[in-house]
Amino acid sequence: MSAPDPTGTSQLPLLVVIDPAARLWDGESVRIARDVLCAGAPGVKVCLPDSQEETERALARRGSRRPVVVGDDRALLRAVQLLHRERDLSDAALSVIPVGTPERVALACGLGVPPDAVSAARTVLDGVEHTLGLLIDDSGGVVLGGLRIPDGPERAGCWERGEGPAPWTGADRNPAVWPVRPVRQEPERAGQPEYAPLSGLPSLPGLPSLPGLAGLSRTRRSLSRSVRAVRGARGLRGEVPLPAQRLRVEADGELLADLDEPVTEVSVTPVEGARGGLAQVTVRAQSAEGAEPVRVRARAVTVSGPDFHYRADALVGGPVRVRTWTALARAWSLTLPG
Repeated sequence: MSAPDPTGTSQLPLLVVIDPAARLWDGESVRIARDVLCAGAPGVKVCLPDSQEETERALARRGSRRPVVVGDDRALLRAVQLLHRERDLSDAALSVIPVGTPERVALACGLGVPPDAVSAARTVLDGVEHTLGLLIDDSGGVVLGGLRIPDGPERAGCWERGEGPAPWTGADRNPAVWPVRPVRQEPERAGQPEYAPLSGLPSLPGLPSLPGLAGLSRTRRSLSRSVRAVRGARGLRGEVPLPAQRLRVEADGELLADLDEPVTEVSVTPVEGARGGLAQVTVRAQSAEGAEPVRVRARAVTVSGPDFHYRADALVGGPVRVRTWTALARAWSLTLPG
């Protein structure tokens, strides 16, 4: 991260753009952030867009106002992408108040933004602008935190592209470990189970029928196996290992990997500080598992090969056959704690 850039723009009025997903996910945090900003800054304008087009219009018409994005990493990336496309990115000091699940605000928090609404809102008011580097690809896309190839199982990325439901996480979404509270009832005849039939479990493909609590331990084990089978069939995160891919990787014209040797990892991240304007490139060959990967720093990285996907920050891109990323130094500014 580069040195702070004290430009005095903290006294400029604010344009607060509240992402629709943030309002749905955590309206209380959104309300708190808005109240803190309105109480601490003069001339705050709050925008509640209902679509990406409305968000773009609001940012394009911001005038001298400092843009503040209230939402997850996708909302931040959309704002950066728009400002880059309008060639205003280097002149706009962005602020962000993360609202969303920890996975969906990991990029903003990884850049140094406080994760809670109150601290993030106070950072907007009292923080310091830091100029940061980023990557830009040959299609005009921007990468703030880094990219990785392969992106993982195809289905694992679908929910991040808005094409499917979020993956199951935690015990509360695993029917095999849901708490069961038996209900006692009077038996009608001898030999009848003294507990009511177990109900309330959702219908999932491959799950066994649950007539009652007899043999609960066996049922739990059977449920666990069934859920794992369903998750594996659906290709959810963590169930399928990342495959090796045949890719050609070049960094500033230097060949790091070729199509004749599959690779299990290619990652590219912007380098900050004195070496800003470069990218850290890591390539791990399948035949070199357990050995140190190849690491170089370069200004431009080109990856080519059979159709491949890549994960850039919170998004999944592709399929493409060739893509070039170029590192830019001091390309944008973000307000962070002083």
